[in-house]
Amino acid sequence: MKLTLFFFCILSITNRVFAQLPPVFEQYRAQMAQSEATVRRFLSPVKILWKSGTIANAEQLLKPGNGQADLSGKGVCSLKSDGTGKPSVLLDFGKELHGGLQIVTGQWKVSKPITVRIRFGESASEAMADIEPKQNATNDHAIRDMTIQVPWLGKLEIGNTGFRFVRIDLVDVDTELLLKEVRAIFTFRDIPYLGSFHSSDTLLNKIWATGAYTVHLNMQDYLWDGIKRDRLVWVGDMHPEVSTINAVFGYNDVVPKSLDLARDITPLPGWMNGISTYSMWWILIQRDWYLHHGNMAYLKQQKDYLVNLLNLLMQKIDNKNSEKLDGTRFLDWPSSENAKGIHAGLQSMMVLSLDAGADLCRLLNDAETARKCDAAVARLKQYVPDPNGSKQGAALLALSGLVPASKANKDVLAVDGAHNFSTFYGYYMLQAQAKAGDYKGALANIREFWGGMLALGATTFWEDFNLDWVNNTGRIDELVADGKKDIHGDCGAYCYVGFRHSLSHGWASGPTPWLTEHVLGISVVEPGCKAIKIEPHLEDLAFAEGTFPTPYGVVKVKHTKQANGKIQSEISGPKEVRIIR
Repeated sequence: MKLTLFFFCILSITNRVFAQLPPVFEQYRAQMAQSEATVRRFLSPVKILWKSGTIANAEQLLKPGNGQADLSGKGVCSLKSDGTGKPSVLLDFGKELHGGLQIVTGQWKVSKPITVRIRFGESASEAMADIEPKQNATNDHAIRDMTIQVPWLGKLEIGNTGFRFVRIDLVDVDTELLLKEVRAIFTFRDIPYLGSFHSSDTLLNKIWATGAYTVHLNMQDYLWDGIKRDRLVWVGDMHPEVSTINAVFGYNDVVPKSLDLARDITPLPGWMNGISTYSMWWILIQRDWYLHHGNMAYLKQQKDYLVNLLNLLMQKIDNKNSEKLDGTRFLDWPSSENAKGIHAGLQSMMVLSLDAGADLCRLLNDAETARKCDAAVARLKQYVPDPNGSKQGAALLALSGLVPASKANKDVLAVDGAHNFSTFYGYYMLQAQAKAGDYKGALANIREFWGGMLALGATTFWEDFNLDWVNNTGRIDELVADGKKDIHGDCGAYCYVGFRHSLSHGWASGPTPWLTEHVLGISVVEPGCKAIKIEPHLEDLAFAEGTFPTPYGVVKVKHTKQANGKIQSEISGPKEVRIIR
């Protein structure tokens, strides 16, 4: 109460000051309404992973700091450049972070700035890399490699990127740099994890938590795809991210803010991000968001754009009932060279999005548009493309009902396990396997594919991953040994070759909502979570328990497998939420 009163007083004083300014300062009054949803926390490194040159008292950098330079001259790390070379140190902050770096310096002999080079990295090897074409280290979207001056007896804050590792090099010759502190500035939304998952399998528990944390890092000004690259609102990426937010955080305004941005910068007949499927994902997100939160006022704000977008989509069906979408024809990067697989996916996306659009139009009392969408879906279902072996295309065919899920799973999805999975469309492959009743196969794929990233040192999930990459590769939290492949610098494809590859990408979080929906068995069946169905699938798990956020509070479940194989469930939740079993 006292703290709230304090901030109210500060705000009142500030407003009075701005009110007294002449009209030329009106723009500053308007800016008073702008604020950040994120907070900053300071974290010391947990390990010195590597050092070179003349360095004394390096362990000082691992101690908690206070962000203040002082005159004591005690507790500083010394880096000296002399005839033996220039010193460097590689710091490990223990987990992927979004933010920058705070450097607090000591009092060296001459009161002038000293030049250092700072390199951020999502992997140890990226922080050691130069910007050059061989392994594709870049400064795209966020500067991760910079040469700067640090002040004498002062503090400097730099950087705005995704990272876990930081390398510091002393650039000046015949110089001693005194570092009191080097702390990460961790920038994030300080929000509670209302959803949870815990089971008898510690790997699945870690996978669920890693997916949740990956999306949490990307909930910045807007809902981004990645915190190093691209740091943009890609609407397709948003669908698995929003599914994760619904399962973990519940309502957060970063979602409607990002959906509205995509709408407002994309006048029709343009496609969001230039990709037709991304405009269709926008419709599906709107349907899912309303189902979870029941905000009719927000849905009504989308009506005009939604109806016009649905009418545009209905124009993209030819006389053979096949989609004829223009713009970039894209599902995800690993499927981008399979034109037949993309066609199968686009046909399926037309069915899914027009079906969702019909539901939304009925809620909005637009019976005519709903009728037209239903008729278009009926036409599209008369034509079923061949996915041509594409797991992406087969998953969407199953989810849209164009192909029986059991057939899509048997013929394509279950072939070779998690091989040819992708981090983005892996979510829909898992969803299709669940629709086919293959929970055992889906859990095995989660353990192998997403568990494969954790086995290589990941603390967040990556833009892409391929099981073929893992042979004879080093971990991302170690310097790569001679004779081993660098999983970050030597792998990747398309737009994410080498170190350009994002290692914290929200579209890779699919197992988090999947485990909540299918293992805990929680699915929303009435808008606003007025009714929730509980149907667990434990498979080889002895137990699974967790929580799920609703607008009325948290639903809690615990499922325990009995000796006879039957599941005993304990379920509780807000009185406003009807539980269906």
